[in-house]
Amino acid sequence: MMDNAPHILVVDDDARLLSLLRRYLMDNSFRVSTATNAEIARNKMSGFSFDLVVLDRMMPGGDGLDLAKRLRAVAGASREIPILMLTAMGDAEDRIAGLEAGVDDYLSKPFEPRELLLRIDAILRRAKIEKLKELHFGRFTFDIERGELLKDGQIINLTSGESLLLKSLAATPGVPVSRDDLSVTSGNQGRAVDVQITRLRRKIEDDPKLPRHLQTVRGEGYVLWAD
Repeated sequence: MMDNAPHILVVDDDARLLSLLRRYLMDNSFRVSTATNAEIARNKMSGFSFDLVVLDRMMPGGDGLDLAKRLRAVAGASREIPILMLTAMGDAEDRIAGLEAGVDDYLSKPFEPRELLLRIDAILRRAKIEKLKELHFGRFTFDIERGELLKDGQIINLTSGESLLLKSLAATPGVPVSRDDLSVTSGNQGRAVDVQITRLRRKIEDDPKLPRHLQTVRGEGYVLWAD
């Protein structure tokens, strides 16, 4: 495993689930630390840097909402760490409570491991987008924060779907992103991703049939090449 692999803290009082999540995430190239309650989680966060917290909603000694609120209330790096909350409480009021506490995404138990990976990848990609302000490719500049595309300084009109798709690709320039991942991060479902890709190519490629900036990687997805 590479030292620069994302480091995830998983917080859950279910020892069996905690072990399964740790093994599964490590098998998918993440560095993983675990905690069985909020106090242990806070202690680990004071000594280690994490890229994401996967947090159980209901735990003894302080639930996940309390921990999320504390993280968002303190100054320093912990305040900015993305949070994915796991919960068996899946109704709308509980999801709203989590979002109000500062949670970035919600996943209801039981869940498919593949969906967990997709949501983690989407959160980490959004976090990268927030750090990267703009991307240059050819005659184009993409303002990631505002979702604006400029060609030689002139604004190119994008639909909201095209802008979200370009943001998703711009988060990892030069790295292929699968259609499934793009569906999660851009809100375009299934083949709608392909339609948006075709529309984007008409706006950024001299020859959309022979794309230079936005290319297809067979068996992997799509990739945006930056300067």
